[in-house]
Amino acid sequence: MILLTPSSDFFQRVNKLFLSEQARGLPIKEFLRRNAANAISVGNMMMGMASILCSLNGHHYLACWLVLIGYLLDLADGAVARRLGVCSALGAKLDDFADYTTFGIATSLLLRTPHLIDNILCMCYGLSVFIRICFYASGIPFVYRGLPCLYSSAILASASLLSGGNTAVLRTTAVALIFFMVSHGFYPHDRVLESQPWKKAVYAGGVIMVFCSIQSVCCAYYLLWCVSYILFPASLWSSKV
Repeated sequence: MILLTPSSDFFQRVNKLFLSEQARGLPIKEFLRRNAANAISVGNMMMGMASILCSLNGHHYLACWLVLIGYLLDLADGAVARRLGVCSALGAKLDDFADYTTFGIATSLLLRTPHLIDNILCMCYGLSVFIRICFYASGIPFVYRGLPCLYSSAILASASLLSGGNTAVLRTTAVALIFFMVSHGFYPHDRVLESQPWKKAVYAGGVIMVFCSIQSVCCAYYLLWCVSYILFPASLWSSKV
């Protein structure tokens, strides 16, 4: 009869097995923690790429919805990074690439028609987003200079869905949004998911509305959300309020 004591070879092998499993598990958990926010940014970029393909293939309706999903993802990635304490230069660059894909290229293609004026406006919108992302650092903590492009995209996508792609509405809206993005007005870091409970409820409502079958209600909700950010930035949406 063999006695299995803690010093026996059997227990030593079992201990080594569990220790090796734990050693393999820790790096995986750490990898997931460090890249959770990056994964959300990649998801935002994928929404933008899918929206681009939809626009090029004539699926304008779906392209608008994908931009709105990208809007929600962009609001979440920074909050997740700060919550997990994994903010990094790589994450910031990835976020900029995702923003330009979804809120620059994909959104500008919502303006594209066979008419020359719409193609020029499409390029101007994409250029204004590029300028906004690359050159408009405010230098002031918790403040943006120029309207953040995700709000412009949500407004344009919602207006497009509500108007049925009416060119006059889209042209007027796009020109106004370009002005707001390249202006020197200051807008607060909203940090919706890190602020008061009512702001978190607004975000949750936006998620629910994406899956809501009533298109007009969903678009009106996003328009009200984004326009309130433009009209009442400090009194409503400042992270310090």
